[in-house]
Amino acid sequence: MTCQAKTLPGRYYTDPNLFQRELELIFCQMWFCSGRTEQIARPGDYFLCQVAGESVIVTREEGGGIRAFYNVCRHRGTRICREESGKFAGRIQCPYHGWTYALDGKLLGAPHMDEDGFRREDYPLHAVHAEVWDGHIFLNLAAQPGPLRAQLADLPEKFGPWGMRDLRTFKKCVYDVKANWKLLISNYNECLHCPMLHPMLSRVTDSASGHNDQPQPTYIGGSMEFRGAAQTMTGDGQRRRDYLPGLSESQRKTVLYYTIYPNLLLSLHPDYVMAHRLWPQSVDRTEVICEWYFHPKEMAKPDFEGDDAVQFWDATNREDWAISELSQKGIGSRAYVPGPYSTREQLPLAFDRMILDRERGKC
Repeated sequence: MTCQAKTLPGRYYTDPNLFQRELELIFCQMWFCSGRTEQIARPGDYFLCQVAGESVIVTREEGGGIRAFYNVCRHRGTRICREESGKFAGRIQCPYHGWTYALDGKLLGAPHMDEDGFRREDYPLHAVHAEVWDGHIFLNLAAQPGPLRAQLADLPEKFGPWGMRDLRTFKKCVYDVKANWKLLISNYNECLHCPMLHPMLSRVTDSASGHNDQPQPTYIGGSMEFRGAAQTMTGDGQRRRDYLPGLSESQRKTVLYYTIYPNLLLSLHPDYVMAHRLWPQSVDRTEVICEWYFHPKEMAKPDFEGDDAVQFWDATNREDWAISELSQKGIGSRAYVPGPYSTREQLPLAFDRMILDRERGKC
């Protein structure tokens, strides 16, 4: 007789110390998605990324490359940037004593530091590793991380036809969810709840269709097929845009749902892409940034319609956030004990095992 797999113990969702350990072992060691290249289209553009208690400046240097730095001046440790996004006037300057850095992080000027022995080259901004995949900017806080490609595994080839680097953001919603970040990922990776929780979604897609990929150490996901005459994920299932140009006939008939650990949820549709970025704020609170990407040729059309997709998923998101908050409350009860997983919940189970492997140092 084999033991039935069960959910994680309650402390994984309620213990602040365990939460901090997860941030260190997962968010501070893996490549995480910080945003999109279109957010910093020109040299000097920047945005701030807040993760695991750190503030990181993500900017584009003069040569066009993406750079990232801890938002910490090398003089007194002052936080340099206060606005969440903006544009540097060719250089980065600390507001305290005026230490000034180039867009590549080199120290250019340090007032009153002309004493013998002071070397500007010894005090660049502390760099954060940054790489780009298909329009998404990934960061890694580890001292010597492996390449992003190793973490992505076969996903660049798998998702290549959607041409995400060519898409542009249409809308962004920010949600404050009172639930542990892991509950949101577990919810995203199973649709057994869909008939109960998502009546609108269940009208246009068959939750029992499609298939899941074999879980990988750095991602999980699978596909789902449309129901009846539905062609995309909107309230009525009608597609009001051309298909994304790189898709095959079979790819036009499915939606892909993938979690790229630790914080990127990708939903790839025949005519648009939706992404969620999860930012854990505390053991029982997660900020979720949801964005919808469309092809710029479609967005340029005078009759372009994108709100049908946004409204559909905003309603579905809110259903998911509400049930995740109820899960958080229930798990906090003294009555909670781990419950059994069904054979159709292999992806949440694989996610739990990744968490445990990271905790035990097996990854």
